[in-house]
Amino acid sequence: MRPVPFIAAVMAICSAATVGAAEPATAPEFIDTFAKIFGEHPGIRKGHAKGFCVAGDFKGDTVAQAFSSSMLFSGDTYPLLGRFSMAGGNPKAAENSRSPRGLALQIKLNNGELQHFALLSTPMFGAKDPESFLGLLKTLIPGPDGKPDLTKVAAYRAAHPDTQPQAKYLADTAPPASYASTPYFGLHSFMLSNKTGQQQAVRWQLQPVDGIKGLTAAEIAAKPTEFLQQRLAERLQQGPVQFKLELVLAEAGDNLPDPSVQWPASRKTLQVGVVTLRSQGDNACDNINFDPNVLSAGISPSADPILAMRSAAYAISFGKRLTGH
Repeated sequence: MRPVPFIAAVMAICSAATVGAAEPATAPEFIDTFAKIFGEHPGIRKGHAKGFCVAGDFKGDTVAQAFSSSMLFSGDTYPLLGRFSMAGGNPKAAENSRSPRGLALQIKLNNGELQHFALLSTPMFGAKDPESFLGLLKTLIPGPDGKPDLTKVAAYRAAHPDTQPQAKYLADTAPPASYASTPYFGLHSFMLSNKTGQQQAVRWQLQPVDGIKGLTAAEIAAKPTEFLQQRLAERLQQGPVQFKLELVLAEAGDNLPDPSVQWPASRKTLQVGVVTLRSQGDNACDNINFDPNVLSAGISPSADPILAMRSAAYAISFGKRLTGH
């Protein structure tokens, strides 16, 4: 699948809802709700507002050619731009908070195609579909005291079990001590097609070569601090930061369209490449819309409705950012 033109993406907004829902969620509703939760921040991304660019390269492993004809797995090395970020729309988010971290990548292939990855530090998404996720977000809109009603949030989660796994993971897992020492997960299912047309459903994830390290209890309990960009800069002075790209291979019966459900831990995992980050990339990624549906030939999206919704929501955010809104 090739990159979706910006105008076409915007025109698709009205039809980007889940088919069959009584009151389908729309991309503009997500953007409006984010603004109500986090406030208006002109010229800044509506989601993952706080972040910074990185640059490096990607080398795919030809072992993946058994599953996909994408040039991503040709064995060649391709340049990439990426962005580490804090989840949410707060450009001043506390970096010791129990919230997801993000890593987005754009890889430029030799044939002119682009391959995007949009990953999160939790192995599951916060809801099963756009409607459930939008409902959860609406409970987080602050009241007159400037804070969300936590009893309302708890009641919604109790009534929507699909919103519970990610919250539990965040409560049980220490926030990353560094962007370089946490795994990142693609969340959604994708379809790979090889040269014979055979298809394989997969999810992808990045495992840090540096190993996994979380903040200490004292660091989590401390006042909000900023350290992630500085720690990465210090780490890069020692040499490149690397992540192993892994494919998790689906088996019959695995839930493909629901990103809130993890597949069994017994699923076969295959290492298919290495992401190497060599520098902080100044502002090089600022005008990249890291739509996860921008995929090279040989890779296509699944029927996950949240994955489909992200294109329209990203397009609106991108347009607002370009026009300073």
